[in-house]
Amino acid sequence: MALKEQITENHNEFLESLRHRFMDEDRKAALQRFEKAGFPTKKDEEYKYTSLKEITEKAYNFFPKENHNITKEQLDSLHLGEENFDWITFVNGKLHKELSKVSIENVEFLSFNYALNDEKHRDVFEKYFNTIAADKSAFTNLNQAYCKYGFFLKVPKNVVIEKPIHIFYISQNQEENTFYNTRNLLIVEEGAKVEIIESHHNFDSTYVLTNSVTEIFTYPNAKADWHKLQNDNDTSYLIDNTFARQEKDSLTTVNTFSFGGKLVRNNLDFIHNGSNINSFMNGITIIGKDQLVDHHTAVHHNFPNCESYQNYKGIFNGKSHGVFNGKVFVDKIAQKTNAYQQNNNVLLSEGAIIDTKPQLEIFADDVKCSHGCTVGQLNEDALFYLRARGISKKEAQALLLYAFANDAMQNIDIEPLKEKISKLLAEKLEVDIEF
Repeated sequence: MALKEQITENHNEFLESLRHRFMDEDRKAALQRFEKAGFPTKKDEEYKYTSLKEITEKAYNFFPKENHNITKEQLDSLHLGEENFDWITFVNGKLHKELSKVSIENVEFLSFNYALNDEKHRDVFEKYFNTIAADKSAFTNLNQAYCKYGFFLKVPKNVVIEKPIHIFYISQNQEENTFYNTRNLLIVEEGAKVEIIESHHNFDSTYVLTNSVTEIFTYPNAKADWHKLQNDNDTSYLIDNTFARQEKDSLTTVNTFSFGGKLVRNNLDFIHNGSNINSFMNGITIIGKDQLVDHHTAVHHNFPNCESYQNYKGIFNGKSHGVFNGKVFVDKIAQKTNAYQQNNNVLLSEGAIIDTKPQLEIFADDVKCSHGCTVGQLNEDALFYLRARGISKKEAQALLLYAFANDAMQNIDIEPLKEKISKLLAEKLEVDIEF
């Protein structure tokens, strides 16, 4: 049975499995919207270069088994050496406190499922939940219909969380292909600060499809950083939808590092709701074989005196396929906007493909907006320079590629994360680099 038929067939059973009922009608409405639109195909402009048939023609289990046998060694291998971090571990959708380390205080942190059942958080959910993700796509509607797993975090006014928080989503011990709809809600109130690292890991040979939706609300003078570390195995599919709404004088960063997974689609949407806002989006993609990574970004400049920066680097080998579609919208009242967008790519084989399309829609006249993209191979003069100094061709190529990708992670201020990304870059490029 194809996925779309399973979605409709399993929904009533899914609703019956939930204890919280106040969202039932909204879930049913979201499912109806999904059924009406169906999954996007290559006939849809937003999916022109990305076929989802490999995902949608498989059958999945909608009710993952909760039991697992994750070992300490397996968990340790996922960490960044972050002894001073906090971390939250979800296994097969369930939050496991015994596998987590939580020392954060003066904040509201709950698993998404628990928060839905907690009456005192009902008003918060009604105020924030699905207000910026509502009806954006077939996948956001599908997530609203089926969301259960994930977390809710509210950082109160002027609270600075000093330790980064690493969120692990792990799937293990599943005998069938498994479908997860994860949901994250982050609220960073005025003057507050928080840094999140998110990673997904499939330990089985069966396929995992994760349809994730994250909503980030950053209030005046607040700072929210979200780092996505995507390095899963070849039986993993990830559709990630992240929405960030910023108020005046705030700063929000979303960094996306895509090194693994069979098919990854990242949809990133920034909405400016005030002046003097700064938004940063950086990405590094290194893939090979027949992997596909698709980045779709959008920044909505709705107020004056705001800045946004997009810097995406891609390295593609084998028969891999990369897609970048970046949009910047500047409203007529958004004078003094400064928007920068750049996508640079290197193809290492004849079978690799990149489709890149930076876009600007500007309705204001006093702005500084630039965009550009490059697609090419390594600089032969630089390669010759290194080889003339006794460096092998393979190592010289890797060093040039490392330097090419490195500037997309310059604004990471979490040292263990920066070191982890550097090591993954070195591993993917098969070169020894001292850190």
